[in-house]
Amino acid sequence: MSNKKILVLPGDGIGNEVMAEVLNIIDWLSKTRSMSFDMSERLVGGTAYDKEGDSISDSTMQEALDSDAVLFGAVGGPQWDNVERNKRPEAALLRLRKELDLFANLRPAVVLDALSESSSLKLDLVKGLDILIVRELTSGVYFGQPRGISKISDTESKAIDTQVYTTSEIERVSRVAFELAKLRRNKVSSAEKSNVMETGLFWRNIVTDLHKNEYASVELEHILADNCAMQLVRYPKQFDVILTDNLFGDLLSDTAAMLTGSLGMLPSASLGPVKANGTRAAMYEPVHGSAPDIAGQSKANPLAMIMSFAMMLKYSFDMEEDSKLIEKAVQNVLLKGLRTADIKDGADKIISTKEMGVAVIEELKVLSGN
Repeated sequence: MSNKKILVLPGDGIGNEVMAEVLNIIDWLSKTRSMSFDMSERLVGGTAYDKEGDSISDSTMQEALDSDAVLFGAVGGPQWDNVERNKRPEAALLRLRKELDLFANLRPAVVLDALSESSSLKLDLVKGLDILIVRELTSGVYFGQPRGISKISDTESKAIDTQVYTTSEIERVSRVAFELAKLRRNKVSSAEKSNVMETGLFWRNIVTDLHKNEYASVELEHILADNCAMQLVRYPKQFDVILTDNLFGDLLSDTAAMLTGSLGMLPSASLGPVKANGTRAAMYEPVHGSAPDIAGQSKANPLAMIMSFAMMLKYSFDMEEDSKLIEKAVQNVLLKGLRTADIKDGADKIISTKEMGVAVIEELKVLSGN
């Protein structure tokens, strides 16, 4: 695998720290596993706003469009709270998702054996947990028009956000969920609010018809999104693949993330449509944010970023063996009792961001014989 172009966007806060450990792993892999990537790095988020006047420049956006995959760290921080909305750090993330057409967000929530006691839920509820949330990412209420705040009178104002979905938008993300379910435990739980929202009822009907016509062999259940949230903390093992819209996916994926014990452990992949040449735009990022409270202190957990890179190898480059090697290295490091502060429960030793990255590489050396 050579000459695959990766755009690296570390972003703000701990994004730079966790990305550094991934770059060290990529460097090690290039020297020992006969793989080569064309790497480039650009500014994004608040740091880009400070230096370039926008949270993502047009040239950076074009480079993302020209890349085979994007590695994204995290953006945001209180120092940019008063920046105009369309230039705030989070706007860069929304633009990347929209212009790359990254319509399917994959967020696994897997409880590794070494961390099964770190969850806030009882051990029997989470031990061995492995669920996947497929979230529609480029439509819904975050992108719908009209939106905004306007005056009604001297004493009254109103705010509007619009939830919009089309048939094709629902069908394409549903196909991703059904196809992935066939590779797992063959069950899809579609979450919406069909009892009170027109878009929810529309979503349920479209998913039902697609299932009947193309995926009848996959088990499908419909579940109201609020009930889904309750069931995630009541008995999460009942789920395999959860399919949902942009807003509810945002909420449910963070709920599922905490079942694992820490946001610092959760990777994600955002995939675009398959192109005529067989490739697809993709961006990989940890679920956690920029964590400005610990930025620069080497306390951040780099494992979600490292596991996001493992997802890149799997979904963008068909490098399943190398992806599994990284996943195994992460598991082995945790089994040895090494922990960053966010997963410190029962730890034999609390280590820094850098030390965790080094530990993963040392484990990779052992596993690969290098």
